[in-house]
Amino acid sequence: MTPATPVSPSAPPVAVPVHQRVAELAATLIGSWQAGYLQDRSQAVAALARLRRGAGHEAGQTPDLWSLIDTQPLHIQAENTRPLSEMELVCAENALHAALTLWAFHQQSRGMPMHRRHTRERPGGLGAAVRRLMPADGIDEPARKRLVRAGTAPDLVALAQRLRDIVALLRRNDIPLDYALLAGQLYLWQWPDGPAAVRRRWARSFHEQRRTQPALDENTTPDSDKDAS
Repeated sequence: MTPATPVSPSAPPVAVPVHQRVAELAATLIGSWQAGYLQDRSQAVAALARLRRGAGHEAGQTPDLWSLIDTQPLHIQAENTRPLSEMELVCAENALHAALTLWAFHQQSRGMPMHRRHTRERPGGLGAAVRRLMPADGIDEPARKRLVRAGTAPDLVALAQRLRDIVALLRRNDIPLDYALLAGQLYLWQWPDGPAAVRRRWARSFHEQRRTQPALDENTTPDSDKDAS
């Protein structure tokens, strides 16, 4: 047997996919605001109000958010990697804007975190969240149709508007969502074949929720926050 070729310490690092970088940045921003909001810190409360005013608008159309949504980490070029292209940056900014403003609407007047990272035991994808709106032994057709309608949106603006209708239902029922995961998916949505790929992830997430318990056992520790559902 031929031994495996050792990896040189000087080999260039594997570049982190852009959608994952978008998801990580969304998690960082929301994590800080959410913690502050739940502790009733004035700065975080004001940030949510500003984000909500940006809902329904394209990224960059609300000057008040330019200094709030810090995309500087996306402009930092890691060693041995290329800088993001203009189109990649535009898609990343669009995805962040949509995800953050949706989260702000979801979190408003709620005393528990509405952004919760996905785990194997507690799926946090959009499909799983919609499935939690339904009875355990059946399908709620209006809720299912909202998910299908979101999946057939012609562009990101229409998608964000249709997602807001779903988020309104989640908010009413205190069902959280992984907005970092959603931000990465909204980035992918804007590329050729992206909508089809994201729809498949939402469908997988929908069925994944049915295979899991509705709540974690208190002695169970989540495996990871990373998943592509």
